[in-house]
Parts: sequence; C-alpha cells; structure tokens
Amino acid sequence: MQEPAARLLPWSSPNGNPCYLLSDGTGPVSRVADDIEQLQIGMADGLLDHAEYLLIGDRASDRELRFLARGLTDCLRDVRRVAKSRGARLRAVDPSLDDEDGNEGGKEGGKEGGSEA
Repeated sequence: MQEPAARLLPWSSPNGNPCYLLSDGTGPVSRVADDIEQLQIGMADGLLDHAEYLLIGDRASDRELRFLARGLTDCLRDVRRVAKSRGARLRAVDPSLDDEDGNEGGKEGGKEGGSEA
C-alpha cells in the first residue's frame, strides 16, 4: 500500500506557514479543503468578471483600481496555491508528470518566485 502524499491545504497557519494534510483524501478535512478550493476559484471567477466590467472605458478611479489590484493579487495567490496542491497530488499518482531532472511539470515548473502565502 502506497503512503498518502502530503496535501497542501488552501489555508495557512496563524503565523503564515503552509499547512499540509496526510490522508487518503476522503476524510472531513479533505472535504473542507475541497470546498474552500472551490470557493476560492469561484471568487476568482467573480472578481475577473468585475475587473472586465470595471476596466471598460475610463470608469474606474485610482482608488478602485488599487482595490481591484489587491483583490486580484489575493485571488491569484489562492488559485496558484490550489494549482500547486492539485499538481502535487497528480504527480503523487503519476510521477511521469515530472521531467527527468525531477522538476515539476518540466524545466520551469520547479522554479518559483515570491513567497507562499
């Protein structure tokens, strides 16, 4: 029997560190994480729709644009975290998704800029 892979959860610890879960993916924490990921993706979709509307013409003030940029940054961070979590789980099932050097999803997949939130 294969050991379960650590799942990156869609939330951080109180001090900002990433949280992981070791399970078979069927427990209550996994279900809560799935629900939160879906919520985060849905919020990103809604904010993108709002951004498209706001950016038509010259309707948006500087304050509105800064607020929009903050929201888009937060959503992008959340969706990137979901993608990393799901990618890691896919690689645990199919290690061929890594290239021969062990990089995630190809040459550039193993490099990451910025900090995890």
